[in-house]
Amino acid sequence: MTKDYLIYQLNTIENARRDNRLKVANLVIENKNLFQFLFEIVFELNNKTGIKAAWILELVCEQKLDWLVPHLNNFTKNISTVTQNSAVRPISKICNFMAIAYTSKNDSLLKVQLKKNHIDLIIEAGFDWMISNHKVATKAYAMNTLYLFGKNYNWVHEELKLIIQQNITTESAAYKARGKITLALINKK
Repeated sequence: MTKDYLIYQLNTIENARRDNRLKVANLVIENKNLFQFLFEIVFELNNKTGIKAAWILELVCEQKLDWLVPHLNNFTKNISTVTQNSAVRPISKICNFMAIAYTSKNDSLLKVQLKKNHIDLIIEAGFDWMISNHKVATKAYAMNTLYLFGKNYNWVHEELKLIIQQNITTESAAYKARGKITLALINKK
């Protein structure tokens, strides 16, 4: 299967309904060689198909996060170049998956291969998403990612706490709810 075949499949996705996205995600999971092409398409910034590719990458990483390991350098280097809200949300969710895996008690290939320079780039992107004009889902995933990585970097919790406290009164109800949870977790330690 080729990159053109994957692009064709991505272009058949009519909307973001989960069943539409799962059809293509399962195709990639069943054909691991498509993962490289999917990854490339996500970061083709002038390509509208990149948004759909980001949706699919999220679903694939939800099940096969270790497939991202050979791409950690490119992923972490390029996450801040994704600017479309519809693509940023799944990228922020993948970062959240990575933070969960990294701080988990379970062993994984990602846990071994994710290095400080990767984490630093994820943290930087997370703070950018927190202070930029992004939807609440992106900010909620960023909050959790920053909270989890902040367990190893105290300054992250301090900065995250300040940002949440500054913005909590002007943000949506969903942001306020997630912000209160995150603040409680930070204050608990």
